[in-house]
Amino acid sequence: MRTGLRRLAPLAVAIAAGVVDAGPACAGVALPPVNLGDSTFQDGIAGPGWLFQQTLSAYHASTFRDANGRRSGAPPEVASVALLAQASYLSEHRVLGAYRGAEAIVPFVHARMKPAAGPTLHATGAGDVFISPLILQWPQTSLAGRPFWQRLNLNVTLPTGRHGRPARLDLGSNAWLFNPHYAFTWEASPEWEISGRIHYLRASTHRDSGAGAAASATRAGDAVHLNSAISRSLGGHLRVGGSMYALVQIADDRVDGHRLPGRERVLGFGPSLAWSRGRSSFHATAYVETLAKDRTEGSRLSLRYAVGF
Repeated sequence: MRTGLRRLAPLAVAIAAGVVDAGPACAGVALPPVNLGDSTFQDGIAGPGWLFQQTLSAYHASTFRDANGRRSGAPPEVASVALLAQASYLSEHRVLGAYRGAEAIVPFVHARMKPAAGPTLHATGAGDVFISPLILQWPQTSLAGRPFWQRLNLNVTLPTGRHGRPARLDLGSNAWLFNPHYAFTWEASPEWEISGRIHYLRASTHRDSGAGAAASATRAGDAVHLNSAISRSLGGHLRVGGSMYALVQIADDRVDGHRLPGRERVLGFGPSLAWSRGRSSFHATAYVETLAKDRTEGSRLSLRYAVGF
């Protein structure tokens, strides 16, 4: 049976780095890394051209909650810093009335896990590459008489990160991920805007049949996760407001074809600000997590700089 402590190591590191998994040492299954809180204000607004973006995400946790939301007695401390380099392009060509585009994201990570007993584990390097072969960005339209933007992004994660080295944290999930999202922004007034995106996560089967693997085939259950934000313009180039993210696992994990009890859940929220000038923008958000189940519960800082051409 899957218990909180048996799956603590792989789960803690996957959440900590956003791109790191702790490998096949446990029979437990952790959800793969996903975007939690790295999109905030005016998320749905975009137009034809190039966008280059750098996101720095730092995470720290020393609390783990089991399937019932109770704290684990001796969780490890996990910490990470992840830099995600992103290039996106939208063409002038239209599909279903939307500009067609694509993007790629390459993460670079340093992660550390310090268990209650035993040596501290580290990992540094490139993680799994995120590819979006099709983006559909609809131009500005109207909702309740106010400007509205929306986008559909068909994202796929490639199993390119390092995986399977003994006594090392893994930098990849060793699974293909389908993680599409729908994003929007609505200007409720000349000063206020509301933005959000909702993702659906589907993972392929992770296979490890080598010596030391606790199971030959595992697959994380499907999940839904979302980011949302509300902001107010203070005039000029500055916006302030609040952001949140939520993740809910909606299907059981499987190990060698057998369902395992326990589904992950977490909620994060905190203050945000954004500064923009011309085609450049900077976003900063600090999150505190709560209501976690079957995963770590900690704090996260997201810093993002973007420039469009």
